Amino acid sequence: MARLASLARGHGLPPVTVISGAPYGFRHRARLAIRGRVGAPKLGMFELGSHRLVHIPRCRVQHPLINRVAAVVRGALIDARVSTYSERAHLGLARYLQVAVERGSQSAQIVIVANSATSEPLAAFMELIRERLGGQLHSLWFNANQGRSNVILGEAFEHWCGPASVVERFGGAAVHYPPGAFGQSNLEIAQAIIEQIGEQIPQGARVAEFYAGVGAIGLSVLARVSALTMNEVAPQSLHGLDLALSALGAADRAKVSVVPGAAGGALAAAVGAQVVVADPPRKGLDPQLLEWLCDEPPERFLYISCGLEAFIRDLARLTGSGRLRLCALDAFNLFPFTDHVETVARFERA
Repeated sequence: MARLASLARGHGLPPVTVISGAPYGFRHRARLAIRGRVGAPKLGMFELGSHRLVHIPRCRVQHPLINRVAAVVRGALIDARVSTYSERAHLGLARYLQVAVERGSQSAQIVIVANSATSEPLAAFMELIRERLGGQLHSLWFNANQGRSNVILGEAFEHWCGPASVVERFGGAAVHYPPGAFGQSNLEIAQAIIEQIGEQIPQGARVAEFYAGVGAIGLSVLARVSALTMNEVAPQSLHGLDLALSALGAADRAKVSVVPGAAGGALAAAVGAQVVVADPPRKGLDPQLLEWLCDEPPERFLYISCGLEAFIRDLARLTGSGRLRLCALDAFNLFPFTDHVETVARFERA
């Protein structure tokens, strides 16, 4: 926070406000590693800088349903005698558990990631999960990951049961999250960020959004805009976006266009936009997009950053030419008990 405070002072802004939410039970998404032995599995997270698993059966920051799912999955692993994965030997089936809790239904989308090409060796185990969770199960998926790497999800998903996506609303149109799409774990603070972005988009504006994901921001502000162009590169996120767009009414659907591909190669999406929104990964803005924003600054640029180092670097370039000025800076506490904050910055054409 000291560095953000210094940035604010340097640009003549008031002290940075930190928006926080509930410190416990806030995580609606989790990815837990599965390790251990047959009959004695462990589900949890690796110690920092290692692959030593810490079993976390009752994590206080997770939604209670995630803890319930982890307990059911552990019990099903034991009863079905499913082997757990070993990195060293590259043997064993169960590798990871991914859980996403849908707020509206209070049910869990579950993905079992396994060192197997198909779900066949896990059929009895998967059925135990389905039976034991009952109405608390939103959907169940198998994901094949036979690679020797730290990548959690493989490319292939097999649908076992339930709806195709978790559906959330952040004050606007429904937002769809297929199991492979990125979603924020702290939905209370994610909603606060989206609401603040919406308040900074003038009524009737033409908007371009880069790194749009499944469209959580754009779809939530759709009622305010006259036209919305969204850019995204990840196939699973584009699938979620397609599910959401297909559910829109004709008038709203006519407002929206999608430009797939990397942000740096999709600059045409921003042509004619009065407001540009970008929510890049930790590495920051693609160089081509950064240069375009400097050379052809929109009336307003809203930058949501999850990587402070990249944001500071991009900020220097954006304001260095004198064509954009930093007008507002806020921080959102997405991960209580850590020093990480999500930064939301508003730039105006000078």
